Amino acid sequence: MHALPLPLAFSGGELDMTTLDAAVFVSYVVALLAIGGWVSYRHRHSDDLFLGGRSMGWPNVGFSIFGTNIGPNFLIATCGAGYTTGMVTANFEWMAWVFLFLLGMVFVPFYMATRISTMPEFLKKRFGPRCYTFMTFYALLGTVVLWIGGTLFAGGSLLAQLMGWDELTSIVALAVIATSFTVAGGLAAVMVTDSFQSVLMIIGSGTLAAVALGEIGSFEALRNVHVSGTPSELTWKLFHPAGSETPWYAFVLGYPVLSLWFWCSDQTIVQRALGARDLQQSQGGTLFCGFLKILPPFIFLLPGICAAVLMPGIDDDKKVFLQMVNAYLGPGLKGLTVAVLVAAVVSTLNSGLNSFSTVYTLDVHQRWFSRDQSERHAKTVGRVTTVLAAVMAVGIAQYLKHAQETGGQSLFDLFQAIIGYMAPPVSAVFVLGIFWKRATATAALVTLVAGSALCLGIGIADFNKAEFILNDAGESMLPHFLVLSFVLFCVLVAAMVAISLGTNHDKTETPLPSLRETYATGERGLGPVGWLGWAALAACMAGLYGFFQFVM
Repeated sequence: MHALPLPLAFSGGELDMTTLDAAVFVSYVVALLAIGGWVSYRHRHSDDLFLGGRSMGWPNVGFSIFGTNIGPNFLIATCGAGYTTGMVTANFEWMAWVFLFLLGMVFVPFYMATRISTMPEFLKKRFGPRCYTFMTFYALLGTVVLWIGGTLFAGGSLLAQLMGWDELTSIVALAVIATSFTVAGGLAAVMVTDSFQSVLMIIGSGTLAAVALGEIGSFEALRNVHVSGTPSELTWKLFHPAGSETPWYAFVLGYPVLSLWFWCSDQTIVQRALGARDLQQSQGGTLFCGFLKILPPFIFLLPGICAAVLMPGIDDDKKVFLQMVNAYLGPGLKGLTVAVLVAAVVSTLNSGLNSFSTVYTLDVHQRWFSRDQSERHAKTVGRVTTVLAAVMAVGIAQYLKHAQETGGQSLFDLFQAIIGYMAPPVSAVFVLGIFWKRATATAALVTLVAGSALCLGIGIADFNKAEFILNDAGESMLPHFLVLSFVLFCVLVAAMVAISLGTNHDKTETPLPSLRETYATGERGLGPVGWLGWAALAACMAGLYGFFQFVM
């Protein structure tokens, strides 16, 4: 029995939607708002809007970090990358466990021991008010542009394509959904709804991967798949040789620089770990997320690789995911896929909104504008800021739409370049600030200010193909951006070390204890079972790398 055609309000998009698909999608929205409303009601008397009363258990921590990381660009671009370059993109997922380990077992103990709520606040305790001020505005800028505005633009554009709606209507609808329970319930509602949406993303994307594998038919046929943009012998290889478009050393050298910032010192990610009820739950959540990161290459990347055989000749790799969904998923499952994509948008949006309101309220408003330092006043300011951030992000999304239309550049490529060049100064300051007691506030400030100007300046020149970095053939003379990020990181670390050795500690600095001292005087972390968990995860990753590098 065929489902009825979709009503006019849901027609005109790129998917052949039915009434059943619309019912599935509407059910997702209703369930999301119901869960968010329930959590918001339970936490209505809580004064801690920003860290959920530090009450979350390890499942919510792990799912929330996972869901925050997976945005709409990630889903579409990962599937397209599988179609054109094969398995190599899996490195971005499978190398993350190392830095989730560092987040949970190294960085979070310091963060919890100092009882901080934001990353700028941590720099204040370590390096004083000047670094605190710079990092506050740096974090706000990155959050509103990358996490909120960019996600809103990408998600609104995607929803408009899927449903046939006006783009501005789609952007506003997403902003309203994400803001509603973020304002009411704060981080607690965000993390619980993130858990729901992470499960939905895994089920929906896993369904598409299973159907695609079924269409391929056999392991031998899958093994012989060749993608268009990579030599046939490299389709399934995780490490490509020197001279290829993405050589192995680019990941080995550059990925850690990006990840030290993204996983270990970015407000939006770290805030999830700080929302745990204690250190043990926080570390358990990062371990759980490490295991979850095994899944994305199989459920997001694999359908794209299968599409190279099932649907050859797709010119635009951004269309691969939607065309696979349209061709191989039946009524109801398409509605589930739309729900998955919207879940990816909302999960990233609400995390960004909560992080922006946290940094603004605690690090700007209470510092410069408010005489009332009560928790209830902070909660009110945080709610107002969340709404204003959403309104501002709608404007940024419209500006990004205009910039992309006039400049013709890929938004995904733009964001990758920005992330790659934002990371080195922050990574350098956090690593030396935690692990080297001799690092001084003057050195940290110079590294943040001058390093950010240098890195972002080179990044903008690289992305815009400035003449002074081009050779006679009009090609960039700069190395792969991951390699360049590593070089910049090394330069900034060397500069910060040299300046630290030539300057004295400021009276506003607070040298941190060693990691051993932090564990000895702080909360109880993961015991032997937890360390066995990390060892098991390491063994799983070693097995996966060995299988794809030497068997496939």
